[in-house]
Formats: sequence, structure tokens, C-alpha cells
Amino acid sequence: MYILALNCGSSTLKFQVFDTKTYLPVFKGNAEKIGEQGSFVTFKSDANRGKKEIEMQNHSDALTAVIDLLKENGIPLSEIGGVGHRVVHGGDKFACSVGATDEVVKTIRELSSLAPLHNPANLIGIVAAREVLPNAKQVAVFDTAFHQTLPDYNYRYAVPGAWYRELGVRKYGFHGTSHLYVAKRAAALLGMPAGECNIISMHMGSGASACAIKHGYSIDTSLGMTPLAGLVMGTRCGDLDPSIPFYVKEQLGLSDKLIMEALNKQSGILGVTECYADRRDVLEHFREDDKCRLAMDMEAARAKKFIGSYMAAIEEPTHAIVFTAGVGENNAEIRAKICENMEHMGVKLDPAKNEAAKAFLGAGEMEISAPDSRVKVFMIPTNEELVLVEDTVAIMNGTYNPDHVKMDYSFAK
Repeated sequence: MYILALNCGSSTLKFQVFDTKTYLPVFKGNAEKIGEQGSFVTFKSDANRGKKEIEMQNHSDALTAVIDLLKENGIPLSEIGGVGHRVVHGGDKFACSVGATDEVVKTIRELSSLAPLHNPANLIGIVAAREVLPNAKQVAVFDTAFHQTLPDYNYRYAVPGAWYRELGVRKYGFHGTSHLYVAKRAAALLGMPAGECNIISMHMGSGASACAIKHGYSIDTSLGMTPLAGLVMGTRCGDLDPSIPFYVKEQLGLSDKLIMEALNKQSGILGVTECYADRRDVLEHFREDDKCRLAMDMEAARAKKFIGSYMAAIEEPTHAIVFTAGVGENNAEIRAKICENMEHMGVKLDPAKNEAAKAFLGAGEMEISAPDSRVKVFMIPTNEELVLVEDTVAIMNGTYNPDHVKMDYSFAK
């Protein structure tokens, strides 16, 4: 049997097909520019890879194109038993993965105001998959579910209580499937049960978040009600004085829409460098470009502060720090800057191991801390799709445990 993992963005559809016998992907790709001119699908398997220009007006068209590619590459539709859907925002309604029933779909739609750029696209993917694969089990896996274990003193904001009760203003957190995966893998590398591990997970990509994981459960995370808070990101500002948008709006006469666009798409690394959002460009130019140097220093300093604060929040010895996602997996320089001068906190990198830990060059999971580092430091390539697949299979089989620490994941071994 095969499971299809889907991640629908506003104009993209990422897909992977996994064989449930091995839990390895046999076919994967990405449909891009959906609803735009020049839309296309890239795909890859062990035997074949390529790119097809296909007109796709919506996600239903995109999924139909993907299904056609599956058939062309020898994957029978009758053997696709389930579809795992990444859903960005589950609010406080979903603390675990669930079957995508009509009631669940209705609730996801009601939560779209909390994630207007993401949830509608996720919903379209679910509806399209139901149409194209009517016999497959549809499962929703929520980015926010992993963080539903945050205590109230960490998820509440110090704002009028009515905002929380009536509008749902609170911290939700994101990247939950990634934090779950790397935390399980870190526990396995430590040789400890996940329920005994204290880990700080640093998911650093274009979007980024830190997560404090105590005894296997998320107790705090840097992203908030939306994916805008916390760390310095590629184009997002991260934490800032909340009065700044009002001040800029008044001084420049900008609309709310333009302010939000600036904070989400023109800030972060791009805002500081005024040229680059990609950390690879920053890395290439930081020695001769003061703005690139400043951007790297700011990103590292913010990340270091979160690590320190989360060590305090865990209130017990921290066993490991994990770097993951595009930047965390491949940028040795930013990892070194973040961990620099943290020996007094038990964190010490091995420079040679850190330099070698680049996932895009084929490096797998690696410990990059020095032998005498009290806190282990790992680079672990994330695998969010595998979480989608295993949750989907478990829900289909009736073996799913909503308490993820007790869930029997293959990658936790």
C-alpha cells in the first residue's frame, strides 16, 4: 500500500508517495505556479525525473496532474490507501492528527481567519484529494497540534482577557511536525526514551522557530498566534516592539495591508541586507558587506537568546540542541555563531564536525558537539512528510495514539 503526503501552499502543491512496507518515498515532486501562467510540475523517482509544463487553474487541476504522473510512473491508484494533509492552523481545536471528516473540514474552514494564507490552500487540497481519490482515507495533520501541550502561562498573552476568550488571541506555534520528528530522532541518538528528554529544537529555514521540549512535550515555542513572531527569518521580522507598526503607519500613511506585507515579506534578513533573503547569499557576501554581516549577527544573537531562555524554562538539564530545516541543516557558519561562547552553559561545538554537517552534500544526522560538551548538539535533517504518513497509517489501522510521546513511530527507534 502507498500513502500520499500532500502539502498545499497558496500556489504550490508538494507531494511524496511512500511505500508503507519500508516507509521510504518512491515518488515525489512539486506543482508550482498554480493559477498562474507557466505552471509546471517537477517530479523524481529512483528511475525517472523530469519537469512538465501543465496548465493548472486550481489545486484540483494540480492534483489531477500529479495523479496522471503517478499512473505514468507505475503507481496504481488502487494501492493509494490514504492521503496525509499538512494543515497549518488547527487553533486550540486539534491537539493531534485526525481523519478529515466533514466536521473537521468545517472547523478548519472556520479557523482560516487565523491563517488566511495557508488554511484555505490546505482545505482545497483536502477537497481535491477527496474528488480524485474517493476511496483513500483523508487525514489532517496540524502544524499547531504539537504545541497544544504549552502551559497557559506560556500560551497566553498579557492582553485583555476578552481578546483570548472571544477572538482566540494566544500563542499557537507552528512547525510542529518538524519539531516532533527531530525530537524523536534526537532521543534515539541520545539512547534515551523520548519522555525523559529535554531538547531545544531550532527549525531554521525561510521561516524559523525555536521549541523547548521537556520530557518529550512542547512547553514553549517562538512563533505565536501567527508565523511572524520569534526568530529573525528570511523575510519575516520576528519579535519587535508592538508599537512599531502603529508608529510607521502614522508616519508614512501606510495601510494595514501594506504594513503586514512589509512585516511578512520585506523584513527579516531581506529587510536588514536590503538585497538578500536567502542565507546562502548572505554567507557569500558577509565578509565584505556590512549589512550581510549585521543580518547574520542579528539572526545568531536572537537564536542564542531563545536557546538560553529555553534552557531556563525547562528547569532541568538540557540534553540536546537540534538544528534542522534548510538553514539549520546546511549553514555551518550560523550554527557556529549561535553556539559561540556558550561553553559556560555546557554547549561546545566541534568545528570540524560542524563544517562537515551539510545535508545538501549528503550528510545525514550528525552530532556536531565536542566530546566534552555537556549538552549534545545535533544536525538532523527534518522529515515532516514521514510524520504525515505514519499518522495516516496509524489512524487507518486504529493504532494511532494522540499522546505523541507514547506513539509507536518507526523513526523513534
